[in-house]
Amino acid sequence: MRIGLVGVGRIGSFHADTLRCIPEIDSIVVADADQRRAHAVAGRLGLAAVDSPEDLFGAGIDGLVIAAATDAHASLLIAAVQAGVTTFCEKPVAPDVEGTVAVLDKVTSSGVEVQIGFQRRFDPGYATAREAVASGRLGWLHTLRAGTLDPAPPGPDYVATSGGFFRDCSVHDFDAIRWVTGCEVVEVYATGANRGAQYFADFGDVDTAAALLTLDDGAFAHVAGTRYNAAGYDVRLEVLGAKDSISVGLDDRLPLRSAEPGVSWPGGTPYPMFMDRFRAAYLAELTAFAGLVARRGSSLCTVADALEAFYIAEACELSRAERRPVAIDEVRL
Repeated sequence: MRIGLVGVGRIGSFHADTLRCIPEIDSIVVADADQRRAHAVAGRLGLAAVDSPEDLFGAGIDGLVIAAATDAHASLLIAAVQAGVTTFCEKPVAPDVEGTVAVLDKVTSSGVEVQIGFQRRFDPGYATAREAVASGRLGWLHTLRAGTLDPAPPGPDYVATSGGFFRDCSVHDFDAIRWVTGCEVVEVYATGANRGAQYFADFGDVDTAAALLTLDDGAFAHVAGTRYNAAGYDVRLEVLGAKDSISVGLDDRLPLRSAEPGVSWPGGTPYPMFMDRFRAAYLAELTAFAGLVARRGSSLCTVADALEAFYIAEACELSRAERRPVAIDEVRL
């Protein structure tokens, strides 16, 4: 099995290293808009490299991993499915709803399997929470509390093209909520603030955000996030039911300290970044992708799933801008 990878920035080079750990994959060839960077990463990891992303399609690849810049995702994904190449693509599929719908149409008509990079679906904690909900052990759900708190903000170049906090960061929480509960979000009420670097406001973004989601069964989901959580990378999902409750991310490395006398837990070293927290999940999702390339099963995270999470993010951005509740149907095409 020969896998092509386009984009060797932070997440792309991480994926390249992860792909090397999958026994089913025999060889990996990488490309990047920056030719020198592609060859440098290939040399460091012992991989092959080609001079441009387009050259990958002539390199005999069986599958393609897209980890390029956001604005290149849609065109690369369409080119891949038109070539009949099974593809893994980091989120977002496209920078906007219209582009995502267009890609979904192309993917659907091609019949080619595509997996989107929402790695929390492959994390053992999220999988356990999903099973607990499906089994009925928690009873009917009344509240979910989700959060993604980064230890340090990304730079201005990243923020300029990220699409905003809800589309870039909270979208992972939105997908996890849908996947764990099996429910759809019908309405959102969102807000945000800027208390850190000025460049967030300069690009129309926020560094801290919160949203209240209403699910189609009447449950509420509180979603919060920030770019400034210096205690460490904190990502959790609490699922509270009429019979019982469960929490994802409640381990000894949780970057939170108790104010209660004599309580020392959690006391472990916090995760420094998302790649440390989800290392096993990233391996599991790319192993699942290798299975897709080998024609085993179907995608566990489709373009249609990505579109639904994007709709929630889009509604949150509209709600934040207009300071009002927004129904998902308002942004749905």
